[in-house]
This record gives sequence, structure tokens and C-alpha cells, in this order.
Amino acid sequence: MLKSIGASERPKSKGKVQVVTVDVGRVRRRSDVLATEEPLELRIKAGHQQRTVAVTMRTPGADFELAAGFLYNEGILKNRDDLLRISYCTEAEQRYNTVNVTLRGDALPDTARLERHFTVTSACGVCGKASLEGLELQVCALPDSDFTVTSEIITALPEKLRQAQGLFDATGGLHAAAVFSKDGELLALREDVGRHNALDKLVGWALLEGLLPLDEHIILLSGRASFELLQKALMAGVPVVCAVSAPSSLAVSVAQNFNMTLLGFLRGERFNIYTGAARVALPEVEAPQQRRGAWTPKGIR
Repeated sequence: MLKSIGASERPKSKGKVQVVTVDVGRVRRRSDVLATEEPLELRIKAGHQQRTVAVTMRTPGADFELAAGFLYNEGILKNRDDLLRISYCTEAEQRYNTVNVTLRGDALPDTARLERHFTVTSACGVCGKASLEGLELQVCALPDSDFTVTSEIITALPEKLRQAQGLFDATGGLHAAAVFSKDGELLALREDVGRHNALDKLVGWALLEGLLPLDEHIILLSGRASFELLQKALMAGVPVVCAVSAPSSLAVSVAQNFNMTLLGFLRGERFNIYTGAARVALPEVEAPQQRRGAWTPKGIR
């Protein structure tokens, strides 16, 4: 079993376990490395007020970025200037599984729209999230721009992400989200057992670095593209979102409604464009040649 993490001990992003491996009838004992999954309580403070807004299961590491990104994506933070301090809880003893986010001002913002004190799981994100209609009340569609990216740049992204996934190499059990420049340069990558946590960490990095909105950038997701991931990318102003796997139907709806470019099944030289094809500079499409003697409908030559 993994060693239990004490309240005052900083949790690590990975840990060793003993396993029994069966391979073509051969049985052996060996050590294996697993990605750590630990709870993180997120608290907001202002003046003499304090409130817990979420408990998420995450892979330890970049906890402050995770907190900042989550609060930004939930609309609690509007910009970096809203932040006064981010720290681990030090009440009685150091607790690395509780993060306090101190906001400027003397009163906490209204968090009623979060609807409830909720737990975020590493598997499915925030359950009971606001619908697409609720999202439309918070943000506007991305403006049209001259931002385009070539198919050659797009198809090179997965390998760059893969080469930078250090924790995945060790554990094989993590999601990743990466942000690239319009020229395909990898700017930042974050990993986590939760796909939504990985993107929150990435958005938190951009917020703390003063880079938001990411209106001339590309985000690549190591797995599928879901509604909540498109929502977070939209909040960060990202025009192009690529996913190694499939998008959900609601993710496509978000991209359509908010003028985002969404690509899926990005593998090798192949990808699907679900929305916003105008931002992708594609090679000329060869017209199919007519076979001799082939039948064509009347009026078509």
C-alpha cells in the first residue's frame, strides 16, 4: 500500500507500490509507480471572512496554480489583481492539502451561483455544473480575428506534449493539458489524475504569469474534450482547442456557440475539425477524378 500522507508532510506527485505481475503464466513481484491522488480543500478569504468553496481530488504539485485556475474559471477571480495571497493552511500545523486564497477587499464575493458546497472528483469534474445557458450568461463568444494555424503545426503538437510528460513516463496514469504559441512552441504543460485539474493548473499558471487571455494560443488535451474543459478554455480566451481523443456533443455545442475552433482525434497526421475550420490553414483539397463511363446525375458534368 502507498504510505499514508501526514497532515504536515508535503504530499508527493507519485509513490511506489508492490505488485504481482502475471505475464504469459510467469508470476513475479516487483515495485510499480503510481500517480498520487490526494484531496485538496480550496478556501477563499477576505477581511475576517473565510469560506470553503471546493474539495478536489488532485495530483499534488502546482497546487497554487490549481487554486487560481479553478477560481478564475468559476468566475470568482476576474484577474490577477483580485489576488492578495495564496498559501497553504498553517492553522495549528502545516497542512499541504488545504490552500487559502486571500482576496483583496473586506468581503467575500457572492458564490451562490456555485449552488452548493461541492466535491470535485478527479474522474468527472464538477458534477451539477451550470448548463450551456448558464455559461452564456458569464462570457461572450470569442471575437473574430486573423489568428490561424497550419495543419503542419497542429500535427506536431502531440509529440511535443508526449515528450514533456515526465510524470506520465513514470506512472502511465495522468492526464495532461498544454498551451502552445501560434507557432507551435510549447509554453507550459501541467499533469494531473483529473483532466479538469490539469487544465485548471494551466489556466492558473497563465493567470499568475499575467498572460490571460490566451487569445493567440492553442491548447492540447491528452484525452477527450468534454463540456467542462471547453468551458475552462473559453474562460481563458483560447481560440483553438485540440484533443487527442473524441469531443463530446456538448463540447462541440460550446465551441459552435462561442466561436471556438475544436479539433479531435489528433493522432499522427490525422485530425477532425468539428468547429471553426476557418482558423486552420489546410492544404488544397484534391477534387475526385471522374471515372470514364461513370454515371452522373442529370445536369452535372
